[in-house]
This record gives sequence, structure tokens and C-alpha cells, in this order.
Amino acid sequence: MPIRVLSTEVVNRIAAGEVVERPASVIKELIENAIDAGASEIRLEVTGGGLSQMQVLDDGCGIPSADVELAFKRHSTSKLTSVDDLDDIRTLGFRGEALASIAAVARVTLVTRALDDPVGTLLRIEGGQIVTREPSGRPPGTAITVLDLFFNVPARRKFLRTERTERRHIDTLVTRYAMAYPNLRLTLTHGGRITFQSNGSGDLREVLVSVYGATNASQTIKVDPVETPDTHILVSGYVSAPSLNRSNRSEISIFVNGRWVHDQRLTYAVIQAYHTFLMTGRYPLAVMMVELPPGDVDVNVHPSKTQVRFRDGDAVFRAIQRAVRRTLIDQARVSQIHTASAPTDVPASDSVDAERFGSTEWPSAWPTPEQVVRRAQLRAIGTQSPHPLHPDTPSTQIGLDLTPPATGGTTLTRSTEIATHSPPEGRPPSGQGHPLPPLRVVGQLGLTYIVAEGPGGMFLIDQHAAHERVLYEKYMAEKAQARVATQALLEPVTVELTAEGAGLLEENLETLLALGFDVEPVGGNTALVRAIPAVLINDDIQTLFNEIVADLQAGNEPLAGEIEARIVRRVCKRATIKAGQALSRQEMEELIRQLETCTSPQTCPHGRPTMLHLSATQLAKQFGRLG
Repeated sequence: MPIRVLSTEVVNRIAAGEVVERPASVIKELIENAIDAGASEIRLEVTGGGLSQMQVLDDGCGIPSADVELAFKRHSTSKLTSVDDLDDIRTLGFRGEALASIAAVARVTLVTRALDDPVGTLLRIEGGQIVTREPSGRPPGTAITVLDLFFNVPARRKFLRTERTERRHIDTLVTRYAMAYPNLRLTLTHGGRITFQSNGSGDLREVLVSVYGATNASQTIKVDPVETPDTHILVSGYVSAPSLNRSNRSEISIFVNGRWVHDQRLTYAVIQAYHTFLMTGRYPLAVMMVELPPGDVDVNVHPSKTQVRFRDGDAVFRAIQRAVRRTLIDQARVSQIHTASAPTDVPASDSVDAERFGSTEWPSAWPTPEQVVRRAQLRAIGTQSPHPLHPDTPSTQIGLDLTPPATGGTTLTRSTEIATHSPPEGRPPSGQGHPLPPLRVVGQLGLTYIVAEGPGGMFLIDQHAAHERVLYEKYMAEKAQARVATQALLEPVTVELTAEGAGLLEENLETLLALGFDVEPVGGNTALVRAIPAVLINDDIQTLFNEIVADLQAGNEPLAGEIEARIVRRVCKRATIKAGQALSRQEMEELIRQLETCTSPQTCPHGRPTMLHLSATQLAKQFGRLG
């Protein structure tokens, strides 16, 4: 087979496959060009999730009329002049591939005017071929319109996702640039409706309010700029207080010299800084800015420019970790001072007790996981069941409330019986499939385990795991019959999400509706919750939706499992009784009776065992009764 030199058209399309993956890739390249052009304001107008039209307008320096056609040639750029410049890159773009790649797979209209030009220039390109060039009046700056992305590459267009998904990727991208450049006024519209806007004040916290909402932004702590003298690495940004955390690490954003980067090692540096401040499996929210000499970082790794290499990666890791850790400890000390000077007549529930500051080794204003459980145990001692059971009441009619104390559930119209459980139609009665032996409740151990006696010995039942299994099977049975019990709220609750979270929520509205949620997006990153599953009567709705969004994000990962099942497990986990909650004997007996009706009583929905069995033979051996 003879070797041939590829034509320019083929080369451009191959390059476009590396640079232009989806509409968000186009937006990324055009925003970076506008920032490099010195723009102070960028407006983005998107239609059809970018599949129909994307327009980026800026007030930058514009392109001189004589260079307009040259800008769409491959490897043409104003940012590099020699190979030595690759060691000192101070701009976001430098490869000279973006405009050529975009024009090769879309219909592009450019209207630009340089400050020194008396009139602007309009250029139309389709599939890499110039169609029109003519004078055009406009103020200094550039406007680029991209229509019908991949119109000439139908195979690539088939691989694009739905309009909502593509829109979500654009939203996520734009918010990252807003955080990286808080002095930049960014406005994003979808279908003519403004969905995101930053005021360009230069205050990163104000951008965080726009991105994460006022409630979450108020729980962030400023990381004051700290430069390491030997490496000249400057670290700054904002991190969340340990009380604000997530179930995944997707909201840890790292920017290196104004460029968002995907670097698992730097993300781990932030996570490690929270050691002893967060429970295992919980992650902070963080926006970290890392500035270092351009010669110490290589951004010419991949055409997407989201991967970088450091001359001394360990130094960058340590700089981030120390800056975040110092911020958390300093904040804890400030909280200690405020607590020590608080008036003595403040009720104990309104002040921070000494136990809350943790050990002397790691001074902290937030409790460790062990302290959380211990305080819950102390509070629960002596409490009584809010719904004592009558011994003659049938188990299928009992309204047993096994939920923790309410955290603001006054918005609900009525109390809901959440732990009642009867086997779904067609299920074999207890004693078939995976039966449990008859159990007699002896008591509760550590306010966490139910001690029961059975024919085969002693059983230790994890009250949280057991209740989670009960609720999960009940929930799935109701869903299969389209009869999920819901609870309408007296007044809709407003939840604030990230741009990506709001997009994910909108994409999965039908799924949430089938699971008992009534949610209505109202614009921007805000949604109204009108109803929730009845099992969540006492839950914190904002926190609940933060975790649901995390589950939706995980749904895009390999082996993440079915989204519906993940959300159901999340709902059941939040609704169950917790470790550290005292139960009356009647409540323990009722929980075991409900567990006996389950198809898989031995494990919780996450696969953890619900009980441990110590046989009579094992006990006899331990006491030396067997020879």
C-alpha cells in the first residue's frame, strides 16, 4: 500500500477530532481566545445545547483586518514566535489549532474589529472553506458564531449526547472560567434566557455565590495567598468548612496559572489536608488557585490543555496541602477564641462546648466522627419512643417513627408513617427464601446494635443497616407498583445547586418524579422542591439534593450502577435510624419483625451485613464448656 501525504482538509478534520470533542470544547477555545485578547466582558449565547448555535462576543483587542483569514490557518498564532517561547507560556492558547479545527467541522461567522481599524471585518467559513469576506461595522472586539457543529461529520454528531447534557457541560465550563477570572464579566444565556452571570468585581467570593449559592458560599473559608520562598509557588482560594461536604470530589477545582487542570494528585492534596476534619467518604468543596513560574509547568501535554506536568510536582502538592491545612487550623483557633469569650448565660445548645474542638494535637472547631457519635449517644439516653407501640397492634398497621429528631421538618403538612412495611404482593411469607429464625430482643448495645437471642445462639443486629434494608425493599416494591408514597410541602423549598448539578437535575426529572420527588427548575442554578418521598419527612432538603446530585454525577462513571437504584439507596440511608439513637424494646421488636419480611435480610442495600451470629457452640468454646 503506497504512502500518501494527507490533504489539508483531512488533516484539519483529524485535528478537529482532538480539539473539538463537543460544543463545550468550542466554547472553551473561544473563551480562552477572548481572555488572551484582553477582554473584560464576554457574552455567550447558546441555542440547542450548542448543537444548533453558539455565539461568543467579547470586547477584547480584536483581530486586524489583514490577519483575519490567517487566523483560521492551522498553527497560526500571535502568542508564540520561537521554540523558546514554549518554556514561558503565559497565555491560555498557544497551539494555533482552535479556530482552524472549529471551522473545519462547522459553519463559522466571524465579525471582528481591531482598535486601530476604521471598520470591522466579516468572514464566513463553512467546512474550512471561506465563503464570504466583507467590511462590517462594530465596536472593537470580536463576535464568533458557530452553527451546525459537525454538520459535515455525521458520525461525530451521532456520538453527542442530549441537548440537556451538552448544556450541562457548557454550564460547568463557564463557571470554571468565572472562578478563575473573577475580574471578568461573564454572561451565559441558553435559548435567550440568562442562566449564569458574574459581575467582574474581582472578588472570588461573589463568584462563588453565583456558582454555589449564597448558603454554600457563606460556609467557605478564604485561603490567604501564601508563597513558598524556595519554589515561588503561590497558593490561594477558598475551601469549605468541614460542615459543608460532598459524597464525591467533583467540586474540588484546581487552577494553575489561571488554567483549570484535571490532576488527581493535587485534588488529593486538598483531601489530605482535611484529615481528621471529615469522615471517610466525605469530600470538601474547594477552589484553589496555584501560581508558579511558567517555566516550572508544562502545559503542552494534550490539545485540550487540561493536563499539565510540573518540574517539581511534590513541591506543588506540599504547597496546596499546607495552605489548606493552615487555613482550617487557623479557623478552628478563631472559633475557640470566640467560644471562650461567649457570654456565660448562653444556653449550652447555642454555644460550642470544649469537646467540639477535638484533641490538642489537631485543634479543630469541628467534631471528629467519634465525637459526633458520642454526643448523639449522650443526647439520646433517656429519650422515649414518640410513638409507643401497643402489643396488640398488628405490625402492618403500625406507624413506627424510627427517624432521628427533626431538622427543620415544620414545612410538611402532616406526619408520615415511614417505617411501616408489608411484603409486596407475590412475596413468600417470612420463613421462605432467606428466613430469619425467631428472635427475642434482649437489649441494645452501644445505642447501635440490637442484641437478640435465637434458637442458634446470639445475634447482634446493626439497627441502621437493618432499617435501611427494610426501607429499601419497601421503597422498591412501591416503585414497581408506581405507588411511591410522597409528601407535599406546605411551601416549596428553594435549593441552590451548581451549574452542573442544576443541569443533571433537569436531565433526570422523570426519574426523580418516579421516585417521589416533585422538582421544578426555575432558572439559573435554582430549583423548587414541592414534594419529597414520605420517608424523608424530617430531612434537610438542601443537603439531600446535594447528595442526590453527587449520585447523578457518579452515574456517568463506569460501573456506577443504575441511577434509580443509587438514589433509592441514598434516600433510604438518610431516612433510617442512625448509630447512637436509643430505641425502646417495642421499637426494636418491630424492626426485627419488619426485617423478617425482607427478601434479603442478611445485608443492607450497600452490601454490608445487617447482623452477626454467635452460635451456641462458639459461645460454649469461649467459656471452656467444650473439651
